[in-house]
Amino acid sequence: MNYEGEPRREDKPLTIGGHTFESRLFVGTGKYDDLDVMSRALEASGSQCVTVAVRRLSLGVPEGKTLLDYLDTDRYVLLPNTAGCFTADDAVRTARLGREAGMSDLVKLEVLGDTDTLLPDPVGTLEAARVLVDEGFTVLCYTSDDPILAQRLEDVGVAAVMPAGAPIGSGQGILNPNNLRIILERAQKPVLIDAGVGTASDVTVAMELGADGVLLNTGIAKAKDPVRMARAMKAGCEAGRDAWLAGRMGKKLYATASSPTSGTIEFAGE
Repeated sequence: MNYEGEPRREDKPLTIGGHTFESRLFVGTGKYDDLDVMSRALEASGSQCVTVAVRRLSLGVPEGKTLLDYLDTDRYVLLPNTAGCFTADDAVRTARLGREAGMSDLVKLEVLGDTDTLLPDPVGTLEAARVLVDEGFTVLCYTSDDPILAQRLEDVGVAAVMPAGAPIGSGQGILNPNNLRIILERAQKPVLIDAGVGTASDVTVAMELGADGVLLNTGIAKAKDPVRMARAMKAGCEAGRDAWLAGRMGKKLYATASSPTSGTIEFAGE
C-alpha cells in the first residue's frame, strides 16, 4: 500500500545470490498436459528462472530422458526444488541430489507439514534452511505468511523468502495481504510471493504490495489455454511492478473532483 508523502521507490534489478533477473516472474514446470505446451508457456511467460522438482525429473517424459532434456539452460536459470519433502532430512538430501546433478547453485526449499494443506512445516523448514545455508546453497525458502518465521529465515541466511499467497495449487490468490505487507516492510532480502496464484490479477496484486517477484505453476499449467495465460501472467507482473514504482494515489473517504473548480487554466500558446 502506498501512502501520501511516501518517497518514490527505486527501480533496482532483482539479484538473488549470483543471479540478476530482468523478469520478476518465476514459473514451474509441472502439471502441464504435454512437454510442447510447457515449452511454449515458459517462453510466453518471459521468465528467466524455472523450477524443477528434483524428485520428479522423470515423470511425464519419454523413457531414458528427464525433464532437463527439454529445458534450454541458455535461456533459463534452473531452480531445483525439494517439492514433496516432509522432513528436514529429506529436503536436505534432495537439495544435495539437485546440486550433484549440476542443475544450479540455487535451491527452492520446501518442507511440507501434511499432505492435505501442503503448508510448510515451520520447524523443519528452519532446520533445513540452516543446514543448506551452512553447506553453501543459495536458498530460496518457501514459507507461510508468518512475519516472525520470515524473519527467522532471514536470520539464518536464506537468499530469498517466499511466503505463500494461498495454499499450493489452490488458485485462491492473495488471501492475507496484511501479513505480506509486514513481511515486505521488514525484509532485508528479496521476497517472492509463492503459491496460490490463479490468474493475472493475483500477480498484479502481489507486485503492487511491493513483492520482488512471484513464483507460480498451476495457474498457468492448468489454465484452459496455458500459453495465453502465461502471457497474461507476464503482463500482470509488469503492470503491478510499474504501479508499485509509480506509487498509487492516497485513498480518501469522499469524492474529489477530477476537473478544477477554481483557479485559471492556461492553454498552450496563450
